[in-house]
Amino acid sequence: MGLLHGLFARQRAHTVPDARTSEAVARVLAMNPRLKYARHYEEKLTRAVTMSLRYADNLVASLPPLRDANADAWSSDPAIRAFFATRDDLAHAFSRSETLRAYFERQLDSTEAYAVLGMAMTERHILGVAMEGNSVRHDVPQTTLCFSDHRVRICSNSDATLRAEIACRMVDQLALEGLASLTARQRDLVRQSRALIKERVALLERQGTGLRAVVGAPLITESAELDRLQAQIDKNTQTLATLRVPGTLAELELECVCNVFSTPSDYLYVQCRRVRLDMMNVVQPEGGEAGQEIRFHFARIPGNPAIVRAFVLVRFPRWELLPGGLNIDAAIRAI
Repeated sequence: MGLLHGLFARQRAHTVPDARTSEAVARVLAMNPRLKYARHYEEKLTRAVTMSLRYADNLVASLPPLRDANADAWSSDPAIRAFFATRDDLAHAFSRSETLRAYFERQLDSTEAYAVLGMAMTERHILGVAMEGNSVRHDVPQTTLCFSDHRVRICSNSDATLRAEIACRMVDQLALEGLASLTARQRDLVRQSRALIKERVALLERQGTGLRAVVGAPLITESAELDRLQAQIDKNTQTLATLRVPGTLAELELECVCNVFSTPSDYLYVQCRRVRLDMMNVVQPEGGEAGQEIRFHFARIPGNPAIVRAFVLVRFPRWELLPGGLNIDAAIRAI
């Protein structure tokens, strides 16, 4: 009896979501409250969201340690120097972040902020100058990397809390993808339904339904052919019934959202890139001695249109935040 009680207790514990999963489910429901009208919504969402959280945690854990982003790092870290043309560019990029400034205003005792630095990355193919032995060659095909549009929109008080927030944002993104997939699913269902109904009309007409028999139109009369026809009609009936499940919009939305959460790797795309650059951000051959290797990640964010952004985790010190009056982000939005 004690063994069975322990087994049942473990099963109940397995099905009860932890606080983090419950919070993630609550975030999804806050984005689309209509999901609450679907049957067994909490159980289904919890199961699917748990899978996504596990995937997001593994993805975030694979990101490298954060980098210091400050004037000294610009001189000593090849990656930070590749991201910013000058020390002043680094200070200005971080100082114009409303999110970062608001964080330091709230956290008066914090001397540094842990943040995600996002950037646009452009590859340019140019004709440049290169040394070959003791001679200079002109019009040499080269590839340069240019990082621009630096943005800081997420920051926290520690590396752990920053990574946890990134994982939460991934869950939010998957919830958005679930909603977006609903439109495509509805179109697909309508298209399939139309095709099945058209097929059904043709099958019923061949069977003699309606006025065809009355006016003496040619009909199928052979028993074997009628049996095959009835089998086709039965199959058509079953397929049409399947299309009507789920029968409400809430059921359909829940199905779409859970499908996305159950296959997060189809929607969250993060990849590491290693590249060797010289001081001018010109790409150098792998394994060569010229330049230094840098490492960063880039993410593909689904949407219309989808965007690709490079990003790194960084630590920025309060004392390098420039004085107020650099509210450039707001000015850009106002244009």
